[in-house]
Amino acid sequence: MISSTVYGIEELLDRVYAVLTRFGYDVWSSHAGTMPAFSNLSAFENCIKAVEECDLFFGLITPQYGSGVAKGDISITHQELVKAIELNKPRWLLAHDHVVFARMLLRQLGHKTVQDRAKVNLQSSAILDDLRVIDMYEAAIRNEIHFQDRKGNWVQKFVSEEDALRYATAQFYRFQEVERFLEEQLADPTLVMRRVHEDRA
Repeated sequence: MISSTVYGIEELLDRVYAVLTRFGYDVWSSHAGTMPAFSNLSAFENCIKAVEECDLFFGLITPQYGSGVAKGDISITHQELVKAIELNKPRWLLAHDHVVFARMLLRQLGHKTVQDRAKVNLQSSAILDDLRVIDMYEAAIRNEIHFQDRKGNWVQKFVSEEDALRYATAQFYRFQEVERFLEEQLADPTLVMRRVHEDRA
């Protein structure tokens, strides 16, 4: 599943989708129109259901926070990320450099927590439209957990589309290689049993 806002990164999403499908993945993407959609569910419910049922979660944290924000709530993309973490889905995450830089700058200015940042009046722009993208980044790096105890906290920074595509290609091609190796090694039960007996001998 690809989880991301769409505005401003349509071409990148198209290219990531193309790369992953070329590797043989069945890719769920709302932008590509391949997300399973059930008419008895809301758009939000369909997105959360997709997170629950996907095998792998690929999330992009961009300077645009996203739509589907009810008053006092977080965006659909943000909720997808939180759900993926809660379910401990195998996940790969990218964060745009603007998000990482804004977090560092605000921390230097004394706005280190969600509560501190909520007091900052940000004028929405193409550079950063909502400070809650930093909350997403902190959720992704598992900021709430003591550093030495964090797991699943790798978030790759990207500046250009090429950066993002390089990461997607390297990570998912490697995953495909491992899957192919296991399939080849375990495809013949007789051969597997023979190897087990040889190892014991």
